[in-house]
Amino acid sequence: MDLCDPKEKSMKSRASVLAFVLTLVAALFLITGCAKKPVAAKVAAPPPPQPQPTVTLNVYPQEIKKGESAKLTWEAKDATDVTLESLGSMDLNGSIAVNPAESTTYRIIAKGPGGTSDATARLTVSVPPPPVATAVQPSLRELFERNMKDAFFAYDSYDLDNETSQILGSNANFLQQHPELTFTVVGHCDERGSEEYNLALGASRAEAVKQALVKQGIGGDRVATNSVGKERPFCTDSNEECWHLNRRGHFVLPE
Repeated sequence: MDLCDPKEKSMKSRASVLAFVLTLVAALFLITGCAKKPVAAKVAAPPPPQPQPTVTLNVYPQEIKKGESAKLTWEAKDATDVTLESLGSMDLNGSIAVNPAESTTYRIIAKGPGGTSDATARLTVSVPPPPVATAVQPSLRELFERNMKDAFFAYDSYDLDNETSQILGSNANFLQQHPELTFTVVGHCDERGSEEYNLALGASRAEAVKQALVKQGIGGDRVATNSVGKERPFCTDSNEECWHLNRRGHFVLPE
């Protein structure tokens, strides 16, 4: 019986252990490699974002006069609710007539799942200036009474002095501008003297005024004469100032 070298025997023992370990590792590797890999769970993709609403607002015409109307027109997309400020909820698309008393900026708001948007439109209202008060035109009678100045005379006279002649010249200019006018010259006297005498003196004064106007180009057929003497005085005091006011040729339009 052969005896083995102890050293050789130890080496063989180590080789056996190493072979066993390698075999075990290979077996484990084989088992691990053949095992099923876990399947990753599928994650659902997020939904796409909702589109932002859009809205347009227009007004036609853009300028009106007070009391007139204009038309608002709008169009909304991707919206579920549309509101016109101060006018309330509206359809997504539409139009409406407006007639504000003053210039107004209209605002429309569109809301939807994707958010909110708005638009504005300006309507200008022009207010006419207040009417200019038209001056009331005076009547022909008012013009006559305003422009025809009486002719005054000295005591017991029917002569025309320079001042009175100038007054009658101005009267003639007015009468030439209004050829349709016919009138009467009435002779007046102060209270002194008899009634008969003053009637005759008044008639002479009226005729003197008429002839002065005729010389200025006024047709005699437009001028009638009359005398009231000392009747119908303009002033009733008994003094020189008052008597002077009563000695006149007075112009009267027919009724």
